[in-house]
Amino acid sequence: MLSYDQVQAYERDGYVLAKDVFTPAEVEVLLAATEREGRMTENVWDIPDAAGRSSKLAFWTDVRADLFGAVTTHPRLVNNARMLLREDLYHWHSKLSVKQPKTGGAWEWHQDYGYWYGDACLYPRMISCMIALDPCTRANGCLKVIAGSHLLGRIDHGKVGGQNGADPARVEAIMARLPVHLCEAPPGSVLFFHCNTFHSSEANTSEIPRRAYICCYNALSNEPYSQEKAHGKAVPIQVGADDSITRFAQAAVA
Repeated sequence: MLSYDQVQAYERDGYVLAKDVFTPAEVEVLLAATEREGRMTENVWDIPDAAGRSSKLAFWTDVRADLFGAVTTHPRLVNNARMLLREDLYHWHSKLSVKQPKTGGAWEWHQDYGYWYGDACLYPRMISCMIALDPCTRANGCLKVIAGSHLLGRIDHGKVGGQNGADPARVEAIMARLPVHLCEAPPGSVLFFHCNTFHSSEANTSEIPRRAYICCYNALSNEPYSQEKAHGKAVPIQVGADDSITRFAQAAVA
């Protein structure tokens, strides 16, 4: 569980980076799964940045009885997200973000609630939990955040390249007042960040990929007012077992 100081840091900065949340063995299992048919080959998009370079994004809203469902319902994610949101929650969506070596593109400055607002969610009571599967470094395009930017509220977004991005002039003004932090992290780390926290990342100029699995949750009290735009039903997430990742790996070998 996150410590009191980590929770305070999240409240102040809009994010907190927790290291060693998942073990090297668990990360190895997840990395192997990114190479197999299934989740990683369904609903995959190339997302171009303003310079025309692309990152790959696999996206889904359901929670299946598979390895990635085990991660989405994992107590090390869900219980900490509950604590940070201060209420029960449900799965909003999950995605795998992949920046290939030398070719992976940037992610422009944005807030997740900049477009989740359009999904009929009235409140910014939503959180993302980003699991580093590779070493996240400046060279391979680790996430950057603007500390304290979640307190600005939602900023209007538009198209920047092929992505949803905030007005560049407003982002420059924000960065003149608030610090930008690089979230370099070893594999197995988890970055918990508020849906109004500004974040971006640079292109991957290194020889190693940057793969990250991101689970997003919404507070139960924040169910969309339009079911046409809802990502499934607002049902409390059923927390899995702490050894669920290892169990799936053992079952795959058996």
